[in-house]
Amino acid sequence: MGVGVSIFFATLGAILYFAIEPDVFGEAVHMDRIGLIFMIVGGVGIVLSVLLAPRRGRTSDDRLMRRENNPPEV
Repeated sequence: MGVGVSIFFATLGAILYFAIEPDVFGEAVHMDRIGLIFMIVGGVGIVLSVLLAPRRGRTSDDRLMRRENNPPEV
């Protein structure tokens, strides 16, 4: 899950938690609890995306450097 999707989940969770009445669909569905779960998933996704992003970028840079350092064959 990327940063954009994580921000979407966190925003959707905040809307469900703060802007919608908890019992809008009756007693069976609690929108505030669903919103809280979405906010937690979005926050975890953002943290994981930020922590794992440098690892992905470093491996692609290493591959690019190896390709550029090879002299052309004559």
